[in-house]
Amino acid sequence: MNAGPGYPPVGPGPWFAPQWPAPPQVRALVTTRGAANSAYGEFNLALHVGDEPRTVIANRAFLQRGVGADSVQWLQQVHGNRVLEINGAKSDEPQADAIYSAARGVALAVLTADCLPVLLCSPDEVAVAHAGWRGLASGILAATVACFRQPPEELLAWLGPAIGPSHFEVGAEVRAAFYDNPRFPGVDNLSGAFTPSPRRGHYYCDLYALARCSMQSVGVRQIYGGGFCTYREKRRFYSYRRQGVCGRMATIIMRE
Repeated sequence: MNAGPGYPPVGPGPWFAPQWPAPPQVRALVTTRGAANSAYGEFNLALHVGDEPRTVIANRAFLQRGVGADSVQWLQQVHGNRVLEINGAKSDEPQADAIYSAARGVALAVLTADCLPVLLCSPDEVAVAHAGWRGLASGILAATVACFRQPPEELLAWLGPAIGPSHFEVGAEVRAAFYDNPRFPGVDNLSGAFTPSPRRGHYYCDLYALARCSMQSVGVRQIYGGGFCTYREKRRFYSYRRQGVCGRMATIIMRE
């Protein structure tokens, strides 16, 4: 991750920096599975997937030092639309699927292994959301955007690693959760988000298209990233659909 004015370079580790024109005081990174060829890889950051807790805690501590954060806020993610707003890190892991903060020095994190992580920022505010299809259908991104004081058109968004549309086959009930859902932001502009698969009654779902549709419908115009595929990029990312038992990557953002 590149360093901006006012803070030192982030140390080397199994992570990479988003490519987006974020303000220099905003830091962000995405972890990878690391080099180890096992279900949990080298750098699993989830405590709920069966990995050795001491290893996960050590990985989290290394990540916190690497990003230079005073603390890291983790969540119990439940595929809903609750956004946690914080002024400083909490000692527990509340149930929510996005975090928003205007505080300095607190890293906000979500865990994924096929679901879509989304970063949002303005010069003075940051947020990160966990956006699987259930969270997208329930409006998690619109709820996150609504937390910002800045107008949506002034926000920057970045779409992180998720399962790509050519590998995310879903049933008709998933498509119906959007097309038959008047509460979904952007329900009138879903073209290309679902394409028929060879299996009758099934579709390929494009999480990136759904996220863009959701954010554009509430005024976000500056959207970057996308184009990853956690299922296909097996040496770089965990994928629950590909592996079943696996670790989780973290997508993190903070304001210096």
